[in-house]
Amino acid sequence: MFKSSLKAIALSSTLILPMTAVANGSEHNSDIVDIAAGNEAFSTLVAAVTAAGLVDTLKGEGPFTVFAPTDEAFAALPEGTVEALLEDIPALTAILTYHVVPGAIMSGDLSEGCTEVETVNGASATVCAAETVTIDGATVVQADIEATNGVIHVIDAVILPE
Repeated sequence: MFKSSLKAIALSSTLILPMTAVANGSEHNSDIVDIAAGNEAFSTLVAAVTAAGLVDTLKGEGPFTVFAPTDEAFAALPEGTVEALLEDIPALTAILTYHVVPGAIMSGDLSEGCTEVETVNGASATVCAAETVTIDGATVVQADIEATNGVIHVIDAVILPE
């Protein structure tokens, strides 16, 4: 049942959030940053990555797994949070790097249950796979967007390190 849930997420991905790169078949020719920048749903994430000075890193060789919150996920944060983070670059960087795991982890690589993964910022996040896949409570709404330097999984919330 777990595998079929992940397949359903992956197969419906272009219906949930149409990705420009996916739609034109160029996802394997674009890096993580270019794919995110090509999608209106990630404008806040792209602005935050740029403000934190992480563009070159995320355009690097990798591979990286990025759990990418949508603009709606950022908008769900308490009022003023995004603006405050854009002025506090160390805090912004800590949060953004908490969304990145070294290596390319595809949904098919997960087994049912929960596991701890070490994020780029050094903290551990909990990934759980069952009916849905979550990371620290944020649900993966679109899985396995392949890039030249890793993979993006779209999540419905901003996850925060403890």
